Amino acid sequence: MAEASGGIGHVATGALIIAALYLGREVFIPVALAILLSFVLAPVVKLLQRLKLPRAVAVVSVVALAFAILAGLAMAMISQATQLASDLPIYQTTIREKIGSLKGAAPGSGVLSRAADVLQELGKELDGSKEIAQGRQKEREAETRPIPVEVHQPAPSALETLRAFLTPLIHPLTTTGIVLIFVVFVLLKREDLRNRFIRLTGTYDLQKTTAAFDDGAKRLSRLLLTQLLLNTAFGIVIGIGLWLIGIPSALLWGILAAILRFIPYLGAILSAVFPLVIAAAVDPGWSMLAWTAALFFIVEPVAGHVVEPLVYGRSTGLSPVAIIVAATFWTWLWGPIGLVLATPLTVCLVVLGRHVDRLEFLDVLLGDRPALSAPEIFYQRVLAGDPAEAADKAEEVLRERSLSAYYDEVALEGLRLAAADATRGVLDLGRQVRILETVREVVEDLSEHADQTPRAITPTQDAEAGAAVDQTKESEGAADLPQLSGETIQPTFQGDDRVLCIAGQTPIDEAAALMLAQILGKHGLAARALGPEATSSAMIAGLVESAPALICLCYLNAGGAAHMRYAVKRLRRRLPSACIILASLATEAGANGGMTDVPADDIASTLRDVSKACLSRAMQPLPLSTDLMEA
Repeated sequence: MAEASGGIGHVATGALIIAALYLGREVFIPVALAILLSFVLAPVVKLLQRLKLPRAVAVVSVVALAFAILAGLAMAMISQATQLASDLPIYQTTIREKIGSLKGAAPGSGVLSRAADVLQELGKELDGSKEIAQGRQKEREAETRPIPVEVHQPAPSALETLRAFLTPLIHPLTTTGIVLIFVVFVLLKREDLRNRFIRLTGTYDLQKTTAAFDDGAKRLSRLLLTQLLLNTAFGIVIGIGLWLIGIPSALLWGILAAILRFIPYLGAILSAVFPLVIAAAVDPGWSMLAWTAALFFIVEPVAGHVVEPLVYGRSTGLSPVAIIVAATFWTWLWGPIGLVLATPLTVCLVVLGRHVDRLEFLDVLLGDRPALSAPEIFYQRVLAGDPAEAADKAEEVLRERSLSAYYDEVALEGLRLAAADATRGVLDLGRQVRILETVREVVEDLSEHADQTPRAITPTQDAEAGAAVDQTKESEGAADLPQLSGETIQPTFQGDDRVLCIAGQTPIDEAAALMLAQILGKHGLAARALGPEATSSAMIAGLVESAPALICLCYLNAGGAAHMRYAVKRLRRRLPSACIILASLATEAGANGGMTDVPADDIASTLRDVSKACLSRAMQPLPLSTDLMEA
């Protein structure tokens, strides 16, 4: 009951906030514009301060320059729009001719026109008598109709004319004035405002609050400055291109393209509509329209899919779905201005959710960080029996990391989660077998990848794969694993069934054995993975007959210490000459803890450490130097 009332309270609070934002939009919109503009200008102010310029002078100079640029752009757009409006009647004839040519070029248009004419004539003949009767009725009504009286307003006075001229300008000028005052105030009192906000949010956790402010300021400044520079460059390229093509008012369309591109996804499309219409109206032919369309179809994909990923990195911090939802919400709330402000405002919400525990749901819903960790995603995919997606994610990670690094930091961690569920009794044997078969397919799909760090690293653009890349530690990857060959491997380790990776107890252990066997094979040591039945009484005779040189026992069950001791002792008794390595993979820390009485030649807790131990034992011993032999 308490939880339900708490949920209703949260919903009511959210509804009140939304209502306040909507009803107070006349105030909140200028404030939001001022705050975002201050994030853009703050780095420039800091730069001038480093040059020993007083803070007040730096703020006033930067704000004055910024608003002068904005005013100049507005005047240029008004001038260009006025010129275009005066030229529109000239283009009217061209538009009519093209519409007429399109109608004439349509297949069957002549037949349809003649059929329409015939139907109209028939209709006139059928309705002729009716029209005559109606005409007579109108004549009788006109005879008795009173004389109309018209009332004309007097000519407006000079004051009324001035008022009619200034009224549409009052709201934009008022908004601009409020934004100007708030920008100057925020830049002058930025630290004081930050400290007061920290005081309001609570000083009990200064570290977290400070981190939230720093992260938000850096993220917003970087995002807005980058967007401003990229969109300005986009507008310049579009404007120059349209000028070269011959589109009238190219400066207007370039500025409009730069502004509209702040709108996610739709901005670039909207900026192309007007130049295309003008191109069709100006040119009697179709070449200008084709060149204009080609300009936008080339420049926008290059800017969106080549330049932006290089500048932004993997992401701006928002998921694509969040950008669309935010654009819809803020447009509904604040109109066109909300559409432009949607992305920066949503970034602010994500930053708050990333650092404030009670608002974490905002980061989960709107942020680009995966809701699940990389091991959790791997476990979820193999649990669902989806090897294709698991292999696709692995392929993305392998663009930047080695195979052993991925197996150790992502796949093995996911199998540890599965082993923990199996220990708790929530993962039955059937699903464990399905996990094993899925992992087998993933390992087969990755068999073409060498266990080495890619030389030409191509950063992945996938958020989930990016999180997995950030999690892997390549410094401990394949670089320290030796590469064996026919000359460097001992003869007893060469051939089939000489190295065996045996699962300890469960199918999940066998999945880890499959990955270990593949890593060893990538480094020149042929190995075969076997299930837990290989150490049973019925099957161990076959092991004794094949007499392997090295056996790796793989365990992912943290509570299987007794079984490990028993299995190792049994193998040691039946295969005294074999090298036995215990892969205690339940946790990385404390691999040897509580295992001092296990008669294994080596114990390791990661696939890389186990691989290193196996490869070092299989490696041909280095020949002694002449000096050492003489000594």
